[in-house]
Amino acid sequence: MNREERQQARTDRYRELADNARKQSEQCYKQSEAMASVIPMGQPVHGQADRNYREKIWNKMGQSVKASEKADYYERKAEAAENNNAIYLDDDNAVEKLERKLAELVKAQEDMKAANKVVKNKKQTEEEKKARLVEMGYSEKSAVELLTPCYGHIGFPSFSLSNNNANINRIKKRLELAKRMKATPEKEYTINGVRVVENYPENRLQVFFDDIPAKEIRDSLKQHGFRWSRHNSCWQSYMNRRNIDFIKELLEETEA
Repeated sequence: MNREERQQARTDRYRELADNARKQSEQCYKQSEAMASVIPMGQPVHGQADRNYREKIWNKMGQSVKASEKADYYERKAEAAENNNAIYLDDDNAVEKLERKLAELVKAQEDMKAANKVVKNKKQTEEEKKARLVEMGYSEKSAVELLTPCYGHIGFPSFSLSNNNANINRIKKRLELAKRMKATPEKEYTINGVRVVENYPENRLQVFFDDIPAKEIRDSLKQHGFRWSRHNSCWQSYMNRRNIDFIKELLEETEA
């Protein structure tokens, strides 16, 4: 199962949890409503039994509210999982995604520079500038906004170009790293009977124990960012020198 499939499975799971919670909320609400319908409106409390019954109605309504809140929570989780467009180095097509993202940022930089060149052209009238911006693909509304002074400046502000340029440089570095990692073969070795795999193409440091490790070892792994992967049947973390040094030291000390 690749990352996209895992992302879709996670989204579906959150949707199912939200649906179940919503059904539970509706069920509790209907039960509360049915229980309350037997009490005439405005009737005062008569004795402890009546008081206990009304408390049950109130508790059932509270359960409905809590279930509704839970449904909202899982719906937000599902939406976040579905809209997660982050590019991870262990994506099978990370290089292609980063190249596409870089191309988009470069084009945006070129477009902003070209637009600024138009709006700051002293040889053209405002109408000529607007017509040129529309030809370049901007809507009339966007063209007017670019030609309207904002804090004494027209066009795209310098910070927009600076921020976009910083993103270009950041993506370039990630792209170089992704290409380097995809081209680096796996490195596998054993320390005191435990198999360790430096999985560079997937950006994972993977540790395979023959048996379930002791609790103190599991706790130490978790503290250093390792998580159990059911998919790969191993403990794994992101690939970096700090984690590699840690796992070597941990496994060497385990034998001692």
